[in-house]
Amino acid sequence: MSVKVQHLVKTYDTQRAVDDVSFEAHAGEVLGFLGPNGAGKTTTMKIITGYLPQSAGTVQVCGYDVASQSIESRACVGYLPEHNPLYRDMYVLEYLHFAAGLHGVKNAVKRADEMVERTGLQSHRHKQISELSKGYRQRVGLAQAMLHDPQVLILDEPTSGLDPNQIVEIRQLIRDLGKEKTVILSTHILGEVEAVCDRAVIINKGKLVADSPIEALKQQFSGQNLITVEFAQDVSEKQLAGIRHVQSVKKLANRRWQLVSAVQNDVRSDVFAFAVANQLTLLELHKEVFSVEDVFQQLTR
Repeated sequence: MSVKVQHLVKTYDTQRAVDDVSFEAHAGEVLGFLGPNGAGKTTTMKIITGYLPQSAGTVQVCGYDVASQSIESRACVGYLPEHNPLYRDMYVLEYLHFAAGLHGVKNAVKRADEMVERTGLQSHRHKQISELSKGYRQRVGLAQAMLHDPQVLILDEPTSGLDPNQIVEIRQLIRDLGKEKTVILSTHILGEVEAVCDRAVIINKGKLVADSPIEALKQQFSGQNLITVEFAQDVSEKQLAGIRHVQSVKKLANRRWQLVSAVQNDVRSDVFAFAVANQLTLLELHKEVFSVEDVFQQLTR
């Protein structure tokens, strides 16, 4: 694995910002790192990048301990913080050349040009950073994070301030990067997690509350199937409750119903058979899909 966090603790006086958190992030995956405000996400990411020391526990990045092998571990990480720090009086290419020099990047000019191309900054390369919109400043920060070709990318709210078209482009870039690198992505846009991430880690009040692939996470915490069905004819609640595996029935509208079954029992085929047997016309039959947002609310409410 590229990142290994074991029993991580960070305390400020008597407050535990991070409380015994353990997880791993592997090469070739995009890991969604989620939690409400104040949950400890940013603190954890700063410890992984070497910006903050931990109070207890260990963190390894590409096999290097972030506490005892700080220089080696930092060299493996590209970091885009939530509040993107840039030298706004510098020009885009000037700043990237400067950052490349700090990292000791060979062929710095060529590498900066590649990052400008990859992040869609071609038409802004000669502009002063202070003249850029927030979305384009985010792109400059992302280009800087990727300059030294790190094995691990840690992105804190990378699409903040981007317009819808830019969000689509950056999400695709993150997906592409996730095929070859380890990407840890923190975001409050939970739809973004479903669109981009392979797995999600959720923390709440400093504690780990979930660690699972996205689809398994939605299935694991939904706990039940919800089926919405609508008929062209009148049907009684008693009739619907008699369908195999249906646990409860709720009327949504005149001839529209919600049926609840255990998560392992998909009753759609039974509902269809019921309609055929009773010569009923089905106008609608679908299974409600639980989202990451539903799971997030359930775990952090």
